Amino acid sequence: MIEKLQKQENHLEETREQAQSENRCSIHPTEEVKLYCKQCNMPVCTECCEEGHDGHPTTGLKKAAQERSSTIQVLINEGRNIMESYLSFLKSLREEEKTLNEQKQQTDNIIIQAYNQMVMKLIQRKDHLLSESGEKHTQNLDKIQTERDRVLADVNELSAACDCAEQELQLGWVKILSQQTALTEVVGKYRGKAAPTPVQTQPAVFQPTDTPVPVLGHVMVQSLPSAPIPAAPASSNDAARGTGHHNGNQKQGEHQPQKLSFGGEGSETGQFQGPSSVTVSGEGEVFVADQGNQRIQVFTLQGTFGREFPTVVSGEEKMDPHDVDMDGEGNLWVVGKTDSAGFAVQYNKLGRVLRKFDLQETGWNRGVAVDTRRNHILITQTTRDRDNKHGEVQVYRPDGTFVRTVGQQQGMKLPQYITVDGEGNILVSDCQRDRVYVYDEDGQCLFSLFVDFENDDQLHLDYASGIYLQ
Repeated sequence: MIEKLQKQENHLEETREQAQSENRCSIHPTEEVKLYCKQCNMPVCTECCEEGHDGHPTTGLKKAAQERSSTIQVLINEGRNIMESYLSFLKSLREEEKTLNEQKQQTDNIIIQAYNQMVMKLIQRKDHLLSESGEKHTQNLDKIQTERDRVLADVNELSAACDCAEQELQLGWVKILSQQTALTEVVGKYRGKAAPTPVQTQPAVFQPTDTPVPVLGHVMVQSLPSAPIPAAPASSNDAARGTGHHNGNQKQGEHQPQKLSFGGEGSETGQFQGPSSVTVSGEGEVFVADQGNQRIQVFTLQGTFGREFPTVVSGEEKMDPHDVDMDGEGNLWVVGKTDSAGFAVQYNKLGRVLRKFDLQETGWNRGVAVDTRRNHILITQTTRDRDNKHGEVQVYRPDGTFVRTVGQQQGMKLPQYITVDGEGNILVSDCQRDRVYVYDEDGQCLFSLFVDFENDDQLHLDYASGIYLQ
């Protein structure tokens, strides 16, 4: 209690000192403010009246306060009334927010309930189908067992008869049988201002549809083809005339894959000037490297033109695209060259440059492939020496860090097109040596194949798309 009284006494003393300091003139600190200048609308001391306020009408400070108190009180009341209306508006916002939260929760509950009902129907439908499938399976097994029993009965009967006959033969018998001034200005600012209007909200509601759950399918009895009848060997004359039976995977009368051609020579949309490479996205878009027109054109699998973008390196500098491949994120890697340098550039599907790194300019076209399993970029490289060319495969990380070289020992001369198959094996075509080299994921040569490149044409390899250019 003593400590509390001491704190109260100290607080009162500070209040008295503050009041006394506030009654002191800010210009003449030794003088006490007792007068109010009506002309300047401010409290003054006797020194101020003799100096800056000489001749101005004055009155006592207390009287002046009493004269203006009523005016100030009116402004206070008006300001509080406006404030109350704003507080009321804030309250309405809180209530609206609460209502929206409740409606949202109610809507979510309805959605979850409708989802659970649909899942239950799907589960019931699945169980019904499984049961129906099981019944059909049991019926089939019953038929097999019935037939087995019937045949076994016959076998037993035949076996018994044969055994009996053999015994009789051995016996030698032969028989067969199967989320104040200032006050005046503020109040005046808001006096004529329109009150805020309520926020118009449109809460989302969920209206479940009473449509039936999609039927997964039906269990049906499928008619199986009858067992093939063994054919007699073709005669030598039939084979000579081509009328014998066909062996291998090709079947007589089998429909062959449809060949589709599109484009044409030129620089217009959909035309090409030296198309050098092609790749296909998982969505079925065909990306063609149009080398002469310095662009990539995009088509559907049916050959319909979709869009195009220039193969820029930076700013407005373009390169001739030699080869294109797609990485595991659905972005494109394009290798090519400007007049003085070679580059590997990564674009998104709309043609925005994502990253790039420099390559040594050798004067020869390059090929590129992406090893999605290791996130490596594989690029073919050929020395500039025309008479003694040397080829290899250079392996990089996407940031341009060099990893290793593949294929130095096999004597490749002019490798260009390259791909990586589903098992991580690297396939490279070398047109000068008419060979396709095959390496494992560690760069060890497995074998090479002889390919007849007519007129030095390149064999474009693209394992993922299944599209080839020759």
